[in-house]
Parts: sequence; structure tokens; C-alpha cells
Amino acid sequence: MIALESGPGGWAVVGWTVVIVGLSAFFVATEFALMAAKPHRLEQRAGSAAGRAAIKNSAELTLLLAGSQLGITICTLALGAVTKPAVHHALMPLLAFTGLPEAAADVVAFVLALLLVTFLHLVVGEMAPKSWAIAHPEDSSVLLALPMRAFMWLARPLLVGLNAAANWLVRRAGAEPVDDRAERQDPSGLRALIEHSANIGALDAYYREPLTQVLVLRERTAGDMVPPEQEVAAVGLDATLADVQQTTRRTRHLRVLVRDGDRTEGVVHVRDTLAADDLSRPVLEVARDPVRVAADAPLTTALARLSQAHAQLAIVTDGGREVGVLSLEDVLPGLMPSAFVGAPDGGTPRG
Repeated sequence: MIALESGPGGWAVVGWTVVIVGLSAFFVATEFALMAAKPHRLEQRAGSAAGRAAIKNSAELTLLLAGSQLGITICTLALGAVTKPAVHHALMPLLAFTGLPEAAADVVAFVLALLLVTFLHLVVGEMAPKSWAIAHPEDSSVLLALPMRAFMWLARPLLVGLNAAANWLVRRAGAEPVDDRAERQDPSGLRALIEHSANIGALDAYYREPLTQVLVLRERTAGDMVPPEQEVAAVGLDATLADVQQTTRRTRHLRVLVRDGDRTEGVVHVRDTLAADDLSRPVLEVARDPVRVAADAPLTTALARLSQAHAQLAIVTDGGREVGVLSLEDVLPGLMPSAFVGAPDGGTPRG
């Protein structure tokens, strides 16, 4: 390395340069590590303080990016203020010794100092830590989380102001800023990825339709999934457990609706009748309250309701009028059509 001024002053410049480049590497690695890290993998590190700090950083992405950019900018200015003049000053005697005029030597020294400082900042302070952070995103996010949280705590008022100004500019451009990152991909983007993968042969055509159907479900409603001309198994309010078993043998449906005219009052599974000693008991004693969903409710909402109620079918209503029954067996053929080819009743609820 070029010898700077001998004595404490020269070594001080070297020391400050190492510190500044190291800080620049820290801010760059923090920024790229968090951008590349998977949130669910960070959540697996929540058992440690550093892991929890990394999760907090992920939840304050825009503030963290503002902090990283602020730190990188300060380091760049510091290198220009400390290292570049020192290198320039150290080069002047060497260039003067070559016989260059003082004006020419000053220009050459300025250019060489600028190139050296740029190299240090770009390669050592940015490119190397960026590559390391991208190669080990979760590890580096956790490793750097606590010191970054400390810096953000100290600079939070300034970062909040910078972030507010940036968000104002984003809104003026017609977009809505976000404060955290989402791991989910846009359905349309995933659909395009599936089509592209199938077209270039990276995805077997056998899986193309089922995967596309999964994405299409987000756009479907509960009413869309009710099979046309649906046949359901039902008994009246005055039915007994024996009537349920007889209906199951006739229709092969394991779940039987308990109906009062056109309204379903309960649902009973045939297994609930098998352990009964007295089959003459009223069916309402073992029937469960039905799950009801509106026909225009998103299919994802209907499936969530079924999951919460630990049920397999729901009564689909339109303005209070029952329009059909939705069961998981009606949805699964749409997800895996090839696995349900030849189903005897086209997905009518039985299981």
C-alpha cells in the first residue's frame, strides 16, 4: 500500500479507512441479507435475541433500507473526506520525484486517489459483502440484526423523516408504499410462471392443469363450485337413526342432511348412528349445526369456514335461500382433475 504520512497521523488515516470501509460493508450486507432472506426461515430463529431482531427488521423494511442507505452515504462521504485527501497528499512527493510539473502531478494524484478510494469502497465495502449476504441471507441477517437495531434506534427520528419524504414521492408517482415485505407471489405472476415452465419443458404437462386450477380457485366463489343438478341425501326432522342408515345404504352418502322443507337444520354422519343402541332415537339428537356460506363468498372464505368448524360440507345460500351443498369433494377434483376422473357422482358429497 502507498505509504501515507509517517507517524501517528498516517496510521490514524489507515485506521479510519478500515473502520469506514468496514461500516460500509456492514450496511450493505444488512440491506442485501434482509432482502434475500425468507421470512419463514427467519421465524425459525425467533428463539434468540438476534433472531427476533432480524424479524423486527423485516417488519420495518423501509426504515431498515433508509438506515442502510444513510449509513452507506455517510461512509462514502467519510472516505472522500478522510482517505482521498490523505492518499492524494501521499502521492504528490512520489509524482514530483518523477519530474512531473506540480500542476500535472496534482491532477494525476487526484485521479489515482479517486480510483483507489472508489476501488476500496466499491469492491471491499459493497460488492464483497453483498455477495456474502446473498449467499448466506438468513445467517447474515441474524448476525447483523442487533447492531443494525441499535443504529436504527439512534437514528430513528431522521429515518422516519426520510422514509416519510420517500413515501410522499412514491404516492405522488401513483403507487402505494409498503412497510414490510410479503413472501407471497401474485397469482397472475405464478400463473405466467407455470405457463412459461410448461412451454419450455421445465414443468411436466401432467401438472400444468392442476397447478393452474389452484390459482384459479382464488377467483371462484362458493356458488361457482356447487355442482349442477346436485343430488343430496336428506331426511326429515322426524327421522330416526334407522332412517339415516337406510338413506346411506340407498344413496351411498355418508353425510345426510336433516331438512325441514327447503331448509337444512342439521347434518349427521352415518358413523354417529353406528354406536347407538337404540336406532329409534330422533336424528336431531346427534345432528350437528350446518355451516352456511353465501353463494357470493370467495371460495377461500368458504374453505376457511369449513376448516374452523371441522366440517366437510357447507350449505350455500343466496338471499336466505339454499342453492346447494358445497363439500371438499367438490373442490378437490378441480385441484387434481386427473385423480378424480370417473368419480361415480361427479363430486356429490358422500365422505
